[in-house]
Amino acid sequence: MQALLKLSRVVDLVNENVGRAISWLVLAAVLVSSVNAVIRKVFSTSSNAWLELQWYLFSAIFMLCAAYALIKNEHIRIDIVSSRLTQRGRDWIDILGHVVFLLPLCVVMVIEAWPYFHLSFVGWEQSSNAGGLLRWPVKLLIVVGFAMLGLQGVSELVKRIAFMRGAGPDPYGPKSGPH
Repeated sequence: MQALLKLSRVVDLVNENVGRAISWLVLAAVLVSSVNAVIRKVFSTSSNAWLELQWYLFSAIFMLCAAYALIKNEHIRIDIVSSRLTQRGRDWIDILGHVVFLLPLCVVMVIEAWPYFHLSFVGWEQSSNAGGLLRWPVKLLIVVGFAMLGLQGVSELVKRIAFMRGAGPDPYGPKSGPH
């Protein structure tokens, strides 16, 4: 169990650092969006590349910060049900949710998204819009984002099981969230 907890800490550290770094893209997306809107209104012109860059930035934020949200226990849960359960009941819901829903979804998405990305990369797929961007980088975000989320799901599962067995601290202790 200690080896798994050590691996869990590595996964947490990577996803924590990626999440913090990528969260700065919110500022970049706001700036790109603002400049693009001003140019469009003042000069009556626009660029498809800048519009697509906004979408790419949003995609990066969404896909690469999902694991970070899971670490911080900021993911969506049904509090009406969760708040009525004992700590042990919430622990079992977390374990079952990760094993039955989260991890299979991440595996399926990585498997299905890889060929989608690969074809785009090999064919050097370009946006169909005039002046648009390459498509493969945003398709790679799907693969990387779900891989990171899946690894974080495994990390959360390891921490939850360790806690339930008395081999580790509560991963959602007082500092981390609503548990």
